[in-house]
Amino acid sequence: MKPEIYIKDLSKHVGKEVTLKGWLYNKRASKKVKFLILRDGTGYLQCVVFVGNVTDEVFALADNVSQETAFEVTGIIKEDTRQVGGFELDATDVKLIGESEDYPITPKDHGIEFLIDNRHLWLRSKRQVAIMKIRHRIAKSIRDFFDSRDFTLFDPPIITPNASEGTSTLFEMEYFDLGKAYLTQSGQLYAEAGAMALGKVYTFGPTFRAEKSKTRRHLTEFWMVEPEMAFYNLDDDMDLAEEMLEYIVKSVLKDNKAELEILERDISKLEKIERPFPRLSYSDAIEMLKEEGHDVEWGKDLGAADETIISSKYDKPVMVHRYPAESKAFYMKRDPENEKLALCVDVLAPEGYGEIIGGSQREDDYNKLLGRINEHKLPVDFFKWYLDLRKYGSVPHSGFGLGLERTVTWICGIDHLRETIPFPRMIYRNTP
Repeated sequence: MKPEIYIKDLSKHVGKEVTLKGWLYNKRASKKVKFLILRDGTGYLQCVVFVGNVTDEVFALADNVSQETAFEVTGIIKEDTRQVGGFELDATDVKLIGESEDYPITPKDHGIEFLIDNRHLWLRSKRQVAIMKIRHRIAKSIRDFFDSRDFTLFDPPIITPNASEGTSTLFEMEYFDLGKAYLTQSGQLYAEAGAMALGKVYTFGPTFRAEKSKTRRHLTEFWMVEPEMAFYNLDDDMDLAEEMLEYIVKSVLKDNKAELEILERDISKLEKIERPFPRLSYSDAIEMLKEEGHDVEWGKDLGAADETIISSKYDKPVMVHRYPAESKAFYMKRDPENEKLALCVDVLAPEGYGEIIGGSQREDDYNKLLGRINEHKLPVDFFKWYLDLRKYGSVPHSGFGLGLERTVTWICGIDHLRETIPFPRMIYRNTP
């Protein structure tokens, strides 16, 4: 079987005849020469069709081919540092594969609602391709990071009988004869069961929040990676989160320079993402906000504006730890030095991108966890299996959740999460 050749492989084929398949990204033309910009998902290539090098029929086809038409082109590859990718193809043949008539997304500016309505086509643009490739690299670097550290991928259910955090922001459904069921908010509780079996696990999959928020930081369907580690305390948890973020950023800087350039990302800011990261207690964060003249009350969770002020002080992610226990989830362990505080951490991305990680040491004492479930007025029966983890060989353990789309948004340096997932789901949109 003849091996397929892609634009990314052209450095191996200089001076040789190749055949490539793809779509017309753009074109320029004069009377005797046509310049067809081919895209194939791996890159972009200028294909030069000279009137004397091809038949009259092929030259006419090159003249009439329209935006996003699928075609096959054969020709000789030559180096040309002036061109995108550093190569050019002198065409000897062009064949039509699939026509494209009146493609709706033209090179002119379009409004965001129009682009979202045509998301299935907008994904083909150079900017969106770059974002999807960076998303892929981030997801792969996350898997590589955990796989190389003896973590086991652990797949939790997406349909659950109850909330993981006792909130009302759940997508509800009827589940046969068993009553109500819900789309998962988090795989964490199930990951804790995995950690008791396997030591170190991570989940990686979609999660759902029926939160009626219209901010640029919220989606109703998004992806999270959630590691869970037996015998880890909060400091261990923070160390791992710090190491992982540094690894992710370095992976993107190494493998996605072309995509970052397309996005006009200031990579000097990403190059500063090296350990150690600043660590700030919640109480110190409150004092910092007050010094800035921000009206904030101790005991409340930090809002987006608070996070922006704090993160603007640093050129690295900042780790805010030990929040008031009353503002946090029932499963978080209390600080033995101050029972009013939870052993938890939020990691805030620099440049005003807000929270990208939330984590904690989990409560490992059966009676204390049972008391918290009752305090939060949660159904004990639903959490019986979760309490069992504290009943049969309980150990200190910790974990965190990283939002993939928020991380992609920060690393790409873009404004809104809607561009970081192929088909965004927001409170006012569930199409296309």
